[in-house]
Amino acid sequence: MNELIAFDQRLMLFLNGSDSLYMDGVMKLFTGTWIWMPLAVTILFILFKNNSFRNFLLLVLMIAATVYVCDRVSSGIIKPWVSRLRPCQDPAILGQIDIVNAGRSGKFGFVSSHAANSFGLFIFFALLFRHKGLTFTMLVWAIITSFSRIYLGVHYPGDVLCGALFGITVGGLVYLVYHLFSRRFNHEPKKITNFYTSSGYLMQDITFIRLVMYLTYVFIAIYAFIYIQNNFL
Repeated sequence: MNELIAFDQRLMLFLNGSDSLYMDGVMKLFTGTWIWMPLAVTILFILFKNNSFRNFLLLVLMIAATVYVCDRVSSGIIKPWVSRLRPCQDPAILGQIDIVNAGRSGKFGFVSSHAANSFGLFIFFALLFRHKGLTFTMLVWAIITSFSRIYLGVHYPGDVLCGALFGITVGGLVYLVYHLFSRRFNHEPKKITNFYTSSGYLMQDITFIRLVMYLTYVFIAIYAFIYIQNNFL
């Protein structure tokens, strides 16, 4: 165990931070919540558009359950039970890492709630939409979101990895529950040649979700210049 902790600390020193204020801004924006609100609204609209109202409500409940379980179990149970200090709180490594606006982070960091939430949503939507392009796009989002926690100095790589594995488990189990209930509702996905995914979602709607994600990336890249002037300089 001590060897694993030592390796995790070395990996943290290798991956954490940079000498770029611009990248500090990008990572701080990427890890935020408000920046992804347009994407959340878009996904809800697509779900409403492609499902019966009853199945839409079930999906909203399952998405909320994924986030709630990932967040509450990681923050309310695992973190206080394991009691592993965050890098920004750990005297063994504190003076050697870059910390970017980590003042509001809690004391303990194992497991990462950001990693659990992002990978939980990733696996749920990957199983729901069943579109390779969107799956890859959302995987990149989940990886960068999780990596940003290491970059900002608030989580060790081990916190992030275990958080991601926990999120994947929760997201997969919640989707299984959704699938069982959806079958009871006699929800039959539409399948019309190449216009729909195998799970019944319009290809053009999937493309729209990806477009919103790409536009958000572009917005982050541009807005980071303004953000660092207001927060770091």
